[in-house]
Amino acid sequence: KEDQFWQAHYNLLNWKEIYENAAGLGKVGNSIGGFTFQFSDGWWKFGQTKNLDVHDNNASWSNGGYQRDLEGEENNMNEEWFGVCAKGPTNGRGLYDLYPRAAYYALKEAHMLNPYEEGVNLDVINTHFDNIQIMEAVLKARGDKAALQSKKKIRVSNLRADLSTFNTGGNLIATPNDSDPDNPDTYPDQLGFDHMQSYFVGFEGNPTANMRANVNFNILGNVANNPINEIFYENRGRVRSVTTPQGDLNLTDLNGVQVYNAEFEWNAKNFDARGFYRTGHYHWGYEGDFFGLYPEANYGENLDIYNGEVLGFEIDGKKGLKGLKAAFGPQLWWGANPAVLVKYRREFGHFEFTGIFHEDIDDAAQAISSFAVPLPKTRRATLHLKGEFGPVGLEVGGIWGGQPLNGRTFQIAEGNAGEYTVFQDQINTKDNWGGKAKITFSKGPFNWYAQAAAMGLVANGGGDYTRTFTGWRLKDSGSGNQTNFLTGFTVLAGNFQFAPNFLWQKPIVDAMPNDVQAPGRLRNIQDDPFAVRQNRETMAGELLLTFDPTPGTWMYDWDSDLAEDAKFAASVGFVYRHHPTAQDAAIGFLGNRTSFAFPNSAPAEDLWEAHARIVSKINPDFGFIANLYGGNAQANGSDERLLKRYGGDLRLIYKKIKISSMVKVDDWGPFDYHRDFNLTYPLQLVFDVSTTVEKPQWLNIPSTRMGIRYTWRSLDQYSPRYCPTSIYDANGIPTCDPEAFGFGLGNEWEIKTYFQINIFN
Repeated sequence: KEDQFWQAHYNLLNWKEIYENAAGLGKVGNSIGGFTFQFSDGWWKFGQTKNLDVHDNNASWSNGGYQRDLEGEENNMNEEWFGVCAKGPTNGRGLYDLYPRAAYYALKEAHMLNPYEEGVNLDVINTHFDNIQIMEAVLKARGDKAALQSKKKIRVSNLRADLSTFNTGGNLIATPNDSDPDNPDTYPDQLGFDHMQSYFVGFEGNPTANMRANVNFNILGNVANNPINEIFYENRGRVRSVTTPQGDLNLTDLNGVQVYNAEFEWNAKNFDARGFYRTGHYHWGYEGDFFGLYPEANYGENLDIYNGEVLGFEIDGKKGLKGLKAAFGPQLWWGANPAVLVKYRREFGHFEFTGIFHEDIDDAAQAISSFAVPLPKTRRATLHLKGEFGPVGLEVGGIWGGQPLNGRTFQIAEGNAGEYTVFQDQINTKDNWGGKAKITFSKGPFNWYAQAAAMGLVANGGGDYTRTFTGWRLKDSGSGNQTNFLTGFTVLAGNFQFAPNFLWQKPIVDAMPNDVQAPGRLRNIQDDPFAVRQNRETMAGELLLTFDPTPGTWMYDWDSDLAEDAKFAASVGFVYRHHPTAQDAAIGFLGNRTSFAFPNSAPAEDLWEAHARIVSKINPDFGFIANLYGGNAQANGSDERLLKRYGGDLRLIYKKIKISSMVKVDDWGPFDYHRDFNLTYPLQLVFDVSTTVEKPQWLNIPSTRMGIRYTWRSLDQYSPRYCPTSIYDANGIPTCDPEAFGFGLGNEWEIKTYFQINIFN
């Protein structure tokens, strides 16, 4: 905890020495005054990407100068300085009140003395400082509001209300004017007006100074049935109809109260432990996880949209266990199997050595989104060695994985269309091994890297979650069944960076062809030990140009939207991918979220995309961020139609007004099934304007605000709910005919008003 007594003690000693060395008092006489470091709390942060709003009490280094709290070789310091005054809550203007600590009251008495007054000498200074009672200052500080707040064992940490209305309409659309009782599970259920209320309440407990736990609950009011974006977190509370002997029964208030997220942190002498439920965690990529076994678990709004879950625990060893980390949980990342991972890392001279073992305990439960389809149950181990020699960095690693898949069979097709020969093979021990190497060179304005990997059929790692020099998009997928090579360099010229990058990869066993005859079929990750997807044959190049006049706020940091302070910064990139072959089958999800394997995959195709990001913070009250893109793209599923799409989004803040807008042309909608089934809209428009009681945030995080959002989409034969006319099916039931000739585009629109009341940050 914050040791106010000894903070005041050391501050008084510092100032006593400053006074004693004032000119003419008999000592050195070179002191003209000083500064107190620091006056208010300064959270320089233990770690740069986590606990950004928590005053972390982790001890990361030792300092023998503070002998009272130094025990042996234990750490007793971190960089999160607690000041002479504590900072109170931030108000709507971004300002806060300061609450004095003991050091403030002690220094207040110290500064009552003027060393240049007549009659002041060293004896007077000694007497003055000796008469300052630190315990009296501590008692005064204990009456302070901030000190009282810190003593609370439990407090309300979150109180939020989201209140929304929805007014919808459209033309040539399948959504009825009134809800259809014969189709209770069709959404949107009608055009017109509806409303929704969603409440969040959270509690934080601090049983001791080194333990913190937090839990947030979501409480539903009415759940709207007519939003045109029909998948959202609160839709779990929709009315469900069940058949009983007495007839149909509508069940209401299902899942009306649910744990939204929870976490805890426990900083002990021998370990740090963390637990998380839907709050996520960081990856181990910068800690020796060369093959990406432990990915990051921060998914933004997608985790809420699909009611996904991330649940587990992490433990970091200290003292004799330093370098040891472990993670365990039912779903450590979205779509993970129940698993345990153990990592050990040591430094030997110029080298860092890391070993990781991963054991899946069981297969995961049913997946709910193609964003997170579980892989087959596996067992993996990796070794990684890293060394730095001046400007040169070297990394080598090996992986052994997929042993539980040994003995499983898979198909191989050879020959040409119409006369393929289908063979059956099986996974064996040589398919479990893989290796990877990387070299970097960095000197002055020039950086270069090259890396290569050879991965056995089931030696699956994970993606590359690190950044090498800049924000390149071409990376090693980490998948098994491939060999690959990547290289790229950056050149800095003033505020400009020029960065080309190259990727070549090829699967060891090719994808099954789309036109293979029975008994052949495309592989998929649910029914086969491996499938060719991200590791499809590729030769690709990219060029990334960056203008960043403020390198202290790097353009490619995860929080760049918040941190970037340039009046103008921009990145422009172009990526071209040559895919001479197709892929194996993807996993899709039906309307009831039941998974299935597509019968085919998108064909061989060359794909390209241009993209740009512009950030401009003209002053603290005005700025904008824009993202632009254009190119062609393929569906995840089996539809062969090639998209030629483009669009962008713009966020603008002026004082307490925030405007967000989006334009998409010939592109997919917002959900996974749109890309899975290649469902697109000719034009999508979104315009949102809101005002807040506090300064608006660049990221979509809770605040007290009100606003209105307008969403408009045009519809054609490739769009969901397009219904220019109806035809009767074999049972005499009218069915929409999106292919009907002679009709123009349809449309759907929504006007959403919202009030969000957020009591706590």
